[in-house]
Amino acid sequence: MDTKSIYELGREYKSELLFLIILSACVALGHWLSQFIPVAFIENVLTPIQHSMNTAVCWVGAWLLFRHSDGLRIRRASAYALIFWGIADAGLLLQDYVFHLPVLRIGSNALNAYLLLVCNFLGWILLIYPTETLRPGWLNLKRALLQLGPLIALVGLDYLVPIDLRWLISLYPAMLFALVLTHLRAYRVWCEENYSSMEHIDVQWIVRYLFMLLVVGISYLYVWLSDNPGRIVTQNFLLFFMFTYSIEQILFRHNPWENILVNGDETDEQTEQSAMSDERERLEQWMATEKPYLNPNLRLIDLQEVLPMNRSYLSQLIHREYNCSFYQFINQYRIKEAKRLMLEYPTMKIEEVATRSGFASRIVFSSVFTRQTGMSPREWSKKM
Repeated sequence: MDTKSIYELGREYKSELLFLIILSACVALGHWLSQFIPVAFIENVLTPIQHSMNTAVCWVGAWLLFRHSDGLRIRRASAYALIFWGIADAGLLLQDYVFHLPVLRIGSNALNAYLLLVCNFLGWILLIYPTETLRPGWLNLKRALLQLGPLIALVGLDYLVPIDLRWLISLYPAMLFALVLTHLRAYRVWCEENYSSMEHIDVQWIVRYLFMLLVVGISYLYVWLSDNPGRIVTQNFLLFFMFTYSIEQILFRHNPWENILVNGDETDEQTEQSAMSDERERLEQWMATEKPYLNPNLRLIDLQEVLPMNRSYLSQLIHREYNCSFYQFINQYRIKEAKRLMLEYPTMKIEEVATRSGFASRIVFSSVFTRQTGMSPREWSKKM
């Protein structure tokens, strides 16, 4: 994948950055307004309603994900995460209004290492979804225990050592967050090696989800440090929004791994061993005669139509012969087709050029064209 400048990344994730700014502003406004809500109303009315809402949306969401899992591990993993969070919210509800345990009170002095353990565990649960999206099957039982081990050890030390370790414990989610970010680039590279269009790949959705987690974490720090008795109200509304938004996205988002991991990695050693030396010629002839790149949804495994070999070998072939990803390889043909169209039909609109050359949208076409030629389609057309 090409190295991108900060400016290019800013343009690519512009809508997500705007989402982060708006969400942060709403949370900050909510924290400020909550100080004017009477404490008695918060304790006796708002808090039980909010915990009940979060519990309900978690359990209903888990039921929907299980019912429509369609064999996808990610939906089952997310459903289990929602169940755990629903149990935690139900536990807080019972604790505050039935058992009255001294774990979480509105006053900030009651925030202790045990509470941080609970909050960090719930943060780990929220990171299950992006981890499974970016690296399907990576988070097994062994890795899960390795991730939770340091947190449990820190909480134990907090009780044994006469040192305040709460700040160190609160940094635990940052470690998990950084781990997920390391998977993000590898995921984007994998998508470019298997798809010719990023239009329906959920890189932006993952970035938006991580931004939501970042806001949740910063808001939790405010909840911890602030003496505002109504601070937990905004946090509960933020979690409710995150749950409902996440459930909708998990149910209806495009799954780029579907079919590829199942069918694309079947090994046919005999085919590989007997592969002819004219693989490149066959591929280029197919591209020239059939023009499969005009299909915006073309995938790497679709090349098996002309080169009957497994997905890994196809990816290696593209990298070895053309020194680029599948995404870049296909877009080179699309840009050539777009240039031909603009030369033959100077009055053709840019939207039509993009569609007829295989791009999913004008925005994607303009971005790829500018990256390859150093000028926009209109500028190039005027110079020609």
